[in-house]
Formats: sequence, C-alpha cells, structure tokens
Amino acid sequence: MTYFPEQLMKAAKSGTKDGLEKTKIAVMRKVSFLQRKDQQGNEEDDAGYLDVAVSEVKHPPPQLSPMPEGLTSHQVVRRHILGSIIQSERSYLESLRRILQEYHRPLMEAEPRILSPRKIRPIFYRIREITQCHSMFQIALASRVAEWDSSEKIGDLFVASFSKSMVLDVYSDYVNNFTGAMALIKKACMSKPAFLEFLKKKQASSVDRITLYGLMVKPIQRFPQFILLLQDMLKNTPKGHVDRLPLQLALTELEMLAEKLNEQKRVADQITETQQLARSVSDRLELYRSQLNSEQGSLVLCETLIETVYGERGQVLKSKERKVFLFDDVLICANINVKGPPDISSLVPVGPKYTMKWSAPLQQVQVVEVGQEGSQNKDTFFQQSGAKRQSAAYPSGKAILGPPKLYQELQELQHDLSVVEEVTLLVGTLQGTYQNLNTTVAQDWCLALQRLIRIKEEQIQSANKCRLRLHVPGRPDKSGRPVSFMVVFNTPNPLSKISWVNRLHLAKIALREENSPGWLCGEDDGKTMAPLWCPLLSCYMPVFAMKSPERKLEAALHNPVHCALLGFSAASTSLPQGYLWVSNVDEASQGQIEIFSLNRPVPRAVKSLQVGAAVRCLEYAPEPSQAEELEAGTHKAPSGIGANICVGLDDGRILIYGSVDTAAQCLLTLHNPEGCPVLCLKHSSRFLFAGLRNGTVMVYDDLWEPESCRCVSLGSEPVQTLLVLDDSVWASCGNFVTVIDISSLTTQKFEVHPEPMVSVTHMACAGGGVWMAFSEGSSIRLFHTETLELLQEINISTRSTLLNTGQKSMRVTSLLICQGLLWVGTAQGLIITLPVPKLEGIPKITGKGMISLNAHCGPVDFLVATTSTLSPELLKRDSVGESPDSACGGEDRSDTSSQESLQQSSSYQAEGRGRGRGVLLQYKLRSTSGLPGRPLTALADEALDSSLESLEHSVEDGSIYELSDDPEMWVKGRPCERERGRRDRVISAAVISGGKGFRRLKEGAPAAARTSMEGLENILMVWQLPLTV
Repeated sequence: MTYFPEQLMKAAKSGTKDGLEKTKIAVMRKVSFLQRKDQQGNEEDDAGYLDVAVSEVKHPPPQLSPMPEGLTSHQVVRRHILGSIIQSERSYLESLRRILQEYHRPLMEAEPRILSPRKIRPIFYRIREITQCHSMFQIALASRVAEWDSSEKIGDLFVASFSKSMVLDVYSDYVNNFTGAMALIKKACMSKPAFLEFLKKKQASSVDRITLYGLMVKPIQRFPQFILLLQDMLKNTPKGHVDRLPLQLALTELEMLAEKLNEQKRVADQITETQQLARSVSDRLELYRSQLNSEQGSLVLCETLIETVYGERGQVLKSKERKVFLFDDVLICANINVKGPPDISSLVPVGPKYTMKWSAPLQQVQVVEVGQEGSQNKDTFFQQSGAKRQSAAYPSGKAILGPPKLYQELQELQHDLSVVEEVTLLVGTLQGTYQNLNTTVAQDWCLALQRLIRIKEEQIQSANKCRLRLHVPGRPDKSGRPVSFMVVFNTPNPLSKISWVNRLHLAKIALREENSPGWLCGEDDGKTMAPLWCPLLSCYMPVFAMKSPERKLEAALHNPVHCALLGFSAASTSLPQGYLWVSNVDEASQGQIEIFSLNRPVPRAVKSLQVGAAVRCLEYAPEPSQAEELEAGTHKAPSGIGANICVGLDDGRILIYGSVDTAAQCLLTLHNPEGCPVLCLKHSSRFLFAGLRNGTVMVYDDLWEPESCRCVSLGSEPVQTLLVLDDSVWASCGNFVTVIDISSLTTQKFEVHPEPMVSVTHMACAGGGVWMAFSEGSSIRLFHTETLELLQEINISTRSTLLNTGQKSMRVTSLLICQGLLWVGTAQGLIITLPVPKLEGIPKITGKGMISLNAHCGPVDFLVATTSTLSPELLKRDSVGESPDSACGGEDRSDTSSQESLQQSSSYQAEGRGRGRGVLLQYKLRSTSGLPGRPLTALADEALDSSLESLEHSVEDGSIYELSDDPEMWVKGRPCERERGRRDRVISAAVISGGKGFRRLKEGAPAAARTSMEGLENILMVWQLPLTV
C-alpha cells in the first residue's frame, strides 16, 4: 500500500533544496510508507525508495498560460525554452511510465509466466525510482510554471531537484546496469519465444511503434538534454535577471552529476573489458593474467581497429578487425572470435571472445608515420603480418611498408615535373610549328603533373590521418639479432588516430619515476591517483643554460603561434604550439626574458632579451580582428605587425614586442607620467590596462597612439592584479576590487576581505565566478561576476594535511584555471589542483582535489596555461576518392570517434545559435551486437531489412547512437541544427610552473620548504594534459 504525504507535496511545490531535505528526513522517520520491493528473492534491488502514487487529477501536469502582451524578445525566447522543458519532461515521464505499465507490470502479473521475476527485475532495475524522482520534479515544475509570468525563475528548481545524492545513486545504478539489461532482453528473445511475441505485440499496439529498447535508452539521454536546454535559457537571460545565478548554479549541479556518472561508467567499463581479456589470455601469459585481474585495473584505451596488410605496390592484401588494448605499460592486440550460439540458459551476457595475437612492452612500441621508415635501425629485421623482410633489401635501409611507395612515387612525379618544365622551355625555342608539340601542350603536361602531385600529397596526408603504423618488437632470431615488425591499423577517423598517438605518448610519460605516483588524492584518504587520469609531469628543466641562482622569476606567458609544418604525430604529442616567455630579475634589478619554443615534447630555449629594468609582468595582445580594426578607426598598427607581447617594467615603461615569428623586435615604448612601476598588464579588445604601484590604472586606447591614454585612480594601495571579463576589467587595490567598465571607464568598488591590511594578489575566472587569493592567509574566495556576492571560501592548508607540511597556514603565490582544474601554487612550493566545472556555471570547488608529489623548493613564482587548437586540416577526411592508398584502406567507415562528446538533441531547436562548448556527458555502453538474435532497435520491424547474416557491421538503431567501436558504443542523439555547423576541435593543453629548485615529496614525510634558497636554480616544471575534443 502506498500514499503521498502532504509534507512532501509542500516541499515539492516550494522547490527549495532545504525544504526537500528537511521533509525527506521527516518522511524517513515515519517508516509507514517507506517500502522495499519484494524482499523475498530480490537481492539486487535492496535500496529503500518512496513508492509514491501521484494523481494527475490532484496534481495536473505543468501547463504554460497564454503569452501576455508586451514581452521583450528575451522573455519570449525564455517562454519558448520553458515550453520545451515542459514538453520534454512530460514526454520523458510518459516513457518511464510506459515501461512500468506496459512492460514491467504485465510481465510480473502474466500467467503462465513469460519470464521469471529473477530475470525481470535486473531488466527494469531502478526504473521505478527514476520515475519517482521525475514525478516529484514535475509537481514542483507545475507550481513554478503557474507563477512564471510573475517570477520568471526556474534555475533554483533544478538545483533543488537534482543536487541530492539519491538522484546520482539511482541514475548511476541504471546506467551501469543498462548493458546487462539489454543483453538479458536479447537472450530472452532467443530462449523465450513468448517473450519475443510479447514485445512484438506491445510495439505493434503502440501509437509511435517504439520498442522497449527505444524507451529504456531515454534515461541515458536525459541529462544532456537538460544541460542543452539550460544553456539556451542562460544565454537568453540578461544580466541582472533574478534567474541568472540560479541557472548558473543549476548548470554546475548538472555538470557535476554528469561528470560523476562518466567516471563511474569509465571505471565499470575498464573493469569489464579487462576481465573479458583476462578470461581470454592463455595460461602461459600468467604474468598478464595476474595484472589484468588486479582490482585497480590499468586500461587506458581500447578500440576495435582494422589491421591491414599491403602488397608490394600498396594494394590491400587482406584486412581484419583486431581489438587493441593500451594498458599503462603494455600494448595488446587480440583477435575477435564470435563463436556459435551461447548457452541460452546462462544469465551471463555473452560478448566476443579474444585470442591474444601479440603483446609488447609499451616503452618499445614506436609510432612511425609514412616517410619515417628510414629512421629505424638498419640492422633490424622487419616483419609484416608473418612476412619477414630485411631492411637492407630496400634502398637507403628503408623498409617501405603500409602504402609502400607513396613517397617514392611523389619523388618520381616531382622529378618528372622538373624534366617537363625544362622540356617546355626547350619547346618554346622551336623555330617551326608542329602538331602536338608546342608551348600550350607542354604547359598542359606541367598542369597534369602538378595535379597528380597534389593528389599524391593528399594521399600521403590521408595515410597519416587514419592509419596508425606501429613499430613493435618481436622475438630475436636464431642469430640473436632483434626482430621487429610493422603493424598497420586503420582507425575509424582522424580523431581516433590522434587519440591513439596522444595516449601512447602520455602512457610512456606516466611510466617515469616522477609520475609513479605523481599526485595524492585527498578524496580517497591519501591514495595515489592513476597516472593517466592526472596531469603528467612531462619534464622539468632549468630556465637558464648557465646556473644563475641569483636571478628570481617574475612572470611568464604563452605566445601562441601556429606551426603549419608540424606533422600529424608531432601535433598529437608536442606541447601546445607557440612560445613561452619567462621574465626574471637579477640582484642589480636588471631584467631578462627567456623565450622557449614549445613545438616539441620538451621546451627549447631559442632567444634571450635584455631589458634595462626589472620585468614585473607580461601580457599577450592578439592580432586585432577586422571588426576591432573598424571600431578603432583608420589608425592601425604598422604594416605587417600582428600579435604583440607587452612587457611591464619597474621603471614605468611598457615595451611592445612583436611575436617570435616576427623576430621579437621591440616596436614601441610606452611611458606613464610619473614613471611608476607597472605591476600588472591586461589586454582587452583594443585597450591595454596597466596597474601601477601608486593605485592607478592606465588605459591605453590604442597602442600606436600613446597620447590617448587615460587614468583611473583606485586608491593608495598598489594595483597588484587585473582580470578581464566580457565587458569589464577587475582591478585589485588593497582589500577591495574595482570593476571598471571597458567602454565608459565607470567603476564599481566592493570589499573582498574584511582585513584592511590584506590585499588581493591573484584572480582567476571561469564561467560565472572569480577565484581570488590574498597576501596573507591560506584561504581563497569565489565571487559571482554579476552580483559580486561571495559564493564559496576554501582553506588551502587543509588540502595539504596528507603531506604533513607542518604549516598551519599556506600562503597562495599563484592561481590558474585550466581544463576544469583550479591550480594553486603556494609559498612552500607545493602545487594543489581542485576540480571546478567547465561549462557556463559557477566554478565551485566540487571535490577534495589533489596534491602534486613534484614540488619546488621555494615559492611557486608563476603558473601559466598553454593551449592551442590543432589545425582543422588535420581533422578533415579524404578529399580524394578512396583507394588502397587512402586513409581507411578503401573501407567506408562511419565518421564517429571513441573520444566524442555526447551531445543530445532536445525538443527545443535553436536554429542558428551554435555553441562552442558541448555537453560533457559520455555514456560508453557495451554493444549487444556480438550476441545472436535480432538487433535491438527503436525502429519498427520494417526498418530491419538488412540481412542478419551480413558480415558488415550494423548499427543497433542509428537514430539513438552511432557505431564507433564494436563491441563498444557511444550513445548519440539525432543530429540537430546546432550540430550540423559544428566542427571538431582538438585542444592541446599544458601547465607550466616556475620556482626555485625541484624536489620529490614522499607520502607521510615532512614537506616543509627549505629555509635557504641559496644555490638553487630556477626550474620550469611542465605538466601535459590529454588532448580534448
């Protein structure tokens, strides 16, 4: 027996988190309506839940009233988005109820039994609890919709409804159980004809003819839909609106929920795949078996790739699917064996069986691009798919494998073109006139050869885009010489190739001593984190070639410069493209700038600049866009000058340098009237803001018209830090921050710390919040960018207790937000990272964070983020026809990616309003395509015309998700307008810290900073992050 208490109704209508929590506690005390489902024989579903019957007569669904007149454009759009939320939630709840009423209840009540309750319960696990969560949400939504025209507020309702741990638990259980449930349905269709007939009748009798699978996949898609709708709502909510902050907090809550579901699903998938492989390896590989069966697991990446064998002329001899597993220290290639019908009486989902083909230590596996074969050892024997081939048989020691003669054919074409050009010149000297022997015909020959050269270059580029060529060690031959073999895998698309090259590179870095382990995780009571899921210390190096302990580091910046000549693998493994500028000062207050090239895995010093005064700050001023140039007027920078580097000096000057790719020449010198030291610089649009020691901010309207500068006085304290937001600049002066409007220079001042003697030293912005650090104490504070209210305060010293620092207070010396992490550098040389959301929400600290076991010996002088986007040319698919030399060996594979972000469609189609940042939620599901029986699909039977006996892969309902990896699937919704114009962007990121000395910390050992800094070098530490799509 179930009923709905009035207290719960009241809390649902109010929509407040506090009300819901208090009511839940009160409800839990009255255990009369707290039930457990059929405790006899149901060990799987033993969690308590509120079995609530909601009457639609007493609580009708939300209904939006007619649109009143006189609304603004934003109000109209917000009403339309609210209508989409109502519509999608109504449809979603109806789908959940259909599962329970049309499938679960009839199966449980059927006489005679179609399926036993022991099989039914795992199939519909957690559906009832999800339905109850959304029934409560719909009641609260109806109350809020009824008063929409007076309140226009909905963000707080999402916070109250989806911030509870119960929602995470229920959805996490459902997502992790989904694969097993689908496998059980498929096997039951084979073993129980009555069940298959039951499903067919239910589908045929439904209006939309959607299958059980089509209904059950909807919870997988729900949170991405919510996030997209709230992003649209926030975009159309003007600043100052009462719903702005609640919407940002709601986005934060939903993103946190999505991230947690992602992580739990990733771990579950890793364990499943590892155990499946462990069951398949032979007994002679007991070492691998023990490693694969370990609790922690070490799987980095696995995917089904096409191994291709080529002939002498580049023709494809054969190709076959292989499952490739990248573990933290070994690469395994396995055959995929799908055998006959499984034992249908077994309840264990049957997946593909693996037979190990080969395995190799990760450190000995090399990625070899087309044209790089000559770099291999000439004494090495090469073997390709069983055919041994000695490298000496080829000219210059090259083993031409894969598409063997692309480069050779290109060189032949280039040679022929040069010959034909000479012939053309000779033809032009002919005295007589001859048919088919004149200058026009000769020029046609040249054009034809040039066209063939372009095609060949595209084929070479395509060969590197989707072809993963690995140099793998084998067993030595009888004479003891090393034998290697080249294996060629075709990847589904360029993104997959980039992902493999990048993960292979990072996995090798993770094996180094400084990354084993590299971080302590506070959330797991001091457990070390798996290396690949943390920033990896790729290198640490001295700033100066000669030891210069007397110099002190001041600042650093990233000067992004796109390198068009960077190869495919180099782009996947090197640091973000561009240059790193590092400023320092010596005992005589003489400044120096060191410039490092980042277009490689390790920075390399390329230039040193001497300046006459101490350098206090650096700022990058990008090349102005055409719109900014038009807005600025007719006066422009000198011809040929693009991006600039601004250098603030202790004597009050500001030096303007050209970018490194323009020889880093000093182009201009700016002065301030009093010669006051320049402590900070920020560039926004065409304005340059300079914070001075006397409490003044200088505003230069145009770098090339120094007379146009204006002054904004903030107080008597130094302006220590500046931060640029969309249309304003935040400037710190003492314990106050002043918000300066960029266009009008009007100011708004607010207090950020109660102590007058404490000043703001660092600021970092993400989404709708700004984190601040101070000159004293170990606290950092989060302020809202619009209301300026304090949202969160964190004590950094509590994060370092795991390292036994012996410090009650840890002063923050640097602050940075990059790739969803808040980086904090301390005076003790420790570096702490704290997770923050990545979308447009509020960057609240959402976890306990991590502490790096690699530290400086003195204060962390700076933390700088370096990011760059890989060239879109690298991501384009072939522009020439598929051929044996093309990217995928003549196979037409769907353009999906194993790293693709899940972006679900919603009922609200915002045409023309694209978004740069997508939804982060990725549910990776195990396919049931390896199981016998008909494919699971949301389509009607008529849509299944393809032969089940076909060897080609078939998508189990392509409208729900696309095939990216068999037996792995990435759930993906129907394409919508916003996605059609979206181009994939691959972002490379690294974080660089600077400070005195380098030290490795040990767990439990004292980590206090050294008292003497004498004799210590200035060190750069470089953390590389995985490529993100």
